[in-house]
Amino acid sequence: MAEKKQEIGDGAGGPVVEVNPKPQNGLTSKLIDYLEKLIVKLMYDTSQSHHYLAGNFAPVPDETPPVKDLPVKGHLPDCLNGEFVRVGPNPRHVPVAGYHWFDGDGMIHGMRIKDGKAAYVRRFVRTSRLKQEDFFGGAKFMKVGDLKGLFGLLMVNMQMLRAKTKVLDMSYGMGTGNTNLIYHDGKLLALQEADKPYVVKVMEDGDLQTIGLLDYEKRLKHSFTAHPKVDPFTGEMFTFGYSHEPPYVTYRVISKDGVMHDPVPITISEPIMMHDFAITENYAIFMDLPLYFRPKEMVKEKKLIFTFDATKKARFGVLPRYAKDDILIKWFELPNCFIFHNANAWEEEDEIVLITCRLQNPDLDMVSGKVKEKLENFTNELYEMRFNMKTGVASQKKLSESAVDFPRVNESYTGRKQRYVYGTILDSIAKVTGVVKFDLHAEPEPGKGKIEVGGNVKGIFDLGPGRFGSEAVFVPSKPGTTSEEDDGYLIFFAHDESTGKSSVNVIDAKTMSADPVAVVELPHRVPYGFHAFFVSEVSVILVTPGFSSILIFHTRFLFGLTYTRNEEIELNILANKNNFKNRRNCNCSTERINNHLGMRGGDITLGKRTPFNVSKHLSTCATIVPEQEDSPTADLVETKEYLEGKLVITKLDRHFLDLHAGWLTNEHICQ
Repeated sequence: MAEKKQEIGDGAGGPVVEVNPKPQNGLTSKLIDYLEKLIVKLMYDTSQSHHYLAGNFAPVPDETPPVKDLPVKGHLPDCLNGEFVRVGPNPRHVPVAGYHWFDGDGMIHGMRIKDGKAAYVRRFVRTSRLKQEDFFGGAKFMKVGDLKGLFGLLMVNMQMLRAKTKVLDMSYGMGTGNTNLIYHDGKLLALQEADKPYVVKVMEDGDLQTIGLLDYEKRLKHSFTAHPKVDPFTGEMFTFGYSHEPPYVTYRVISKDGVMHDPVPITISEPIMMHDFAITENYAIFMDLPLYFRPKEMVKEKKLIFTFDATKKARFGVLPRYAKDDILIKWFELPNCFIFHNANAWEEEDEIVLITCRLQNPDLDMVSGKVKEKLENFTNELYEMRFNMKTGVASQKKLSESAVDFPRVNESYTGRKQRYVYGTILDSIAKVTGVVKFDLHAEPEPGKGKIEVGGNVKGIFDLGPGRFGSEAVFVPSKPGTTSEEDDGYLIFFAHDESTGKSSVNVIDAKTMSADPVAVVELPHRVPYGFHAFFVSEVSVILVTPGFSSILIFHTRFLFGLTYTRNEEIELNILANKNNFKNRRNCNCSTERINNHLGMRGGDITLGKRTPFNVSKHLSTCATIVPEQEDSPTADLVETKEYLEGKLVITKLDRHFLDLHAGWLTNEHICQ
């Protein structure tokens, strides 16, 4: 039992809570273990195969520290400097009985890319659940795969008994952190919708370290979706949590500085599974879909605890995204379905447009037990849904054949109208066989029985026989929306089942050429998993230990970093001497800048790094002037001073980085 949760770190999002559970391994624990084994022996069918513990779904047993200088076929573009990470289920301990693909402990596979070189790492998300099961040396928490029939009810009681007797410490939650990754307020978050976010630090060498739990200064009292949305223009994050107790859904807004606003309960009739939602510039879109939490049906019909009710409609609620309550929510109805993943949403005159992957007649048993036969009729298709805010009418249009999932877009367009969607093509056994590019400006080609090029399908990257992939993340060649929307690359993990080798593939998102831009051979097998994220080079620096504070000047003229490391403050200038001649609002001489840097002759070259003491050369105000002369001055970073008098920059505006515009005024570097 942890009487007091230790807090570490700081930030506007509140201290990160150090996860230090106190389970108890004594006589009570042994008695409960014995009772559980007896229940499993008498009631569980051990002949059931666990499809998602076999083949390349099988877990890898150990973590791997960074393995550097991996073989690269082709070239890794400069825009990929950073860390590509993907999380997925990887059970550390053998299940007591049932197992569902959603159950495994979160493991992050990462590839650090810098200057054309790559390193690979894999680390568990060190949750309270994982730490406690490591303490016992075996599985102790109940699993989704256990929750069937009367047996499921008894397994729930086993968990409740362990919690009540303090065998398990439930004060930190019971999540796995195995579903998704997102970056916000200088933090990389590992997410699973039954828990709070875990904060993961990315080290300079690409290593990954779980540092604790984020509860937003104790304001987060409920679960946190695995699919929050970050608005690239405001830097805010929008999220929700669902529960089996009222309020069944709770909506939250988190400022760009990590401050969580008050909860907004969303009124729905009974507990549901809501895996995803969407935002536009002015609205949040909630999905009341008929996949219900019904324990009685679990026992009576020997089904999983979530049951799809085919007699109910699919409901979509559109709420002003800064609403203080749900009085203004407007509900729309469409034919029943379930949705795991949305691509994007935007506003178009009087309508809200949602691009999503629509699943007909979902069965969560698809991802447990004997799945191959069940997935033969798996119908997950790309759809456009429209909700008219004036008339109250909803409509939908099918955009693809089956089966497509994990839709991604250029995230600079999140909440705004965009043209291209990148999805994964799934075969009958839920493996990714390829990546498909959809053009929303084109119409689907009629008469198609499968996903193939033509109409709105602009390209397919086929992985080939025996090779399977995972979610593909779009990385733009340049940040922001000034370039063409599809000017960038898709990066994803892949596995060759014939050789047992895994790799990271990079393909051209514009051409969807069959020839990869790069293939990085990995030293170890990477199991199939869930969602991925690309952490840019700037973000890697932000979350690296030792870089406690950062000022970024990211312009066409000057790129500067100030950071603290081992109590020494340095400034790295990366610039081109010719650009100094073209800078405006900076009337100090190039020679003076060079004197500060300890250099001569204006010989500042791209990539040259020279440290110096920031406290002597920077003021305590950092102001960026936008490129447009008629724009107001924008204070995009905040500063504060340590007691020692050293300057520390604490905040960064992501929108400025995305725009890539602006320059330093002379008073901020020429002191």
